[in-house]
Amino acid sequence: MSSHHEELDHATGKTTTGHSWDGIKELNTPLPRWWVWTFYLTIIWAVGYWVVYPSWPLVSSYATGVIGYSSRADISVEMANLDKIRGDKMAALNNASLEQIEKDPALLALARAKGKTVFGDNCAPCHGTGAAGSRGFPNLNDDDWIWGGSLEAIEKTIKFGARSGNGEAHEGAMLAFGRDGILKKDEIVTVANYVRALAGLSTAKGYDAESGRKLFADNCASCHGDAGKGNQDMGAPNLTDGIWLYGSDEATIIQTITNGRNGVMPAWVDRLDPATIKALTVYVHTLGGGQ
Repeated sequence: MSSHHEELDHATGKTTTGHSWDGIKELNTPLPRWWVWTFYLTIIWAVGYWVVYPSWPLVSSYATGVIGYSSRADISVEMANLDKIRGDKMAALNNASLEQIEKDPALLALARAKGKTVFGDNCAPCHGTGAAGSRGFPNLNDDDWIWGGSLEAIEKTIKFGARSGNGEAHEGAMLAFGRDGILKKDEIVTVANYVRALAGLSTAKGYDAESGRKLFADNCASCHGDAGKGNQDMGAPNLTDGIWLYGSDEATIIQTITNGRNGVMPAWVDRLDPATIKALTVYVHTLGGGQ
């Protein structure tokens, strides 16, 4: 129970606030003056910071502040200075062909060092820091390539991407056989089991192999090949090697056949300079799975 009657506390010589709970009275003890002034100074500092530094968001940008400071600008200056230091080496990298870079130990070391840094900044969010990929994002360490693993093929993929909107991007697309009414549900299940059989995986009880073969030949072989070995020109994966981008269980394959898979990789040609793209190309090619 509380009360609101101010009185003098004889034990401390201070007045109470008039609040008490279960007989315990709250003393009216002012905050230390040094603490109060420190608190005021932090408010003044905050207001000054808002004015001097960029801190207020706007509709499509932000307030730049009185001094127009930007940590991003500082980094850009530092990177420009670093490029000046590396100028001759990067020029040599830019002027050499991809094959020449891999044959020259000095250029190869530079390309791998530069490529590793660029990969970590731009590619790792999708492909992982070790380039091992994840569900829907290819592993760049193995020898299974959707669009080709040669130096030239990797460079083209990095430059223009896949289904990125760039006019030179890879554009192969998998049809949505179920969603678009091309195949019935039971036919999709049959094809899914046929695909699993191609990879040496188990099939469902009662699976009709001959029907699966015919459905595959009529609907899938034009891209993946009669034997399911894939076609890099079309971005059609090899279905027999046991390497799966989205998963090999029956439910996942059924979903893939039903709705299609058309992942997007951005084009980097307008984001990275030619020498950097060469370094990144060589780095990816030498990870272990380059063709």
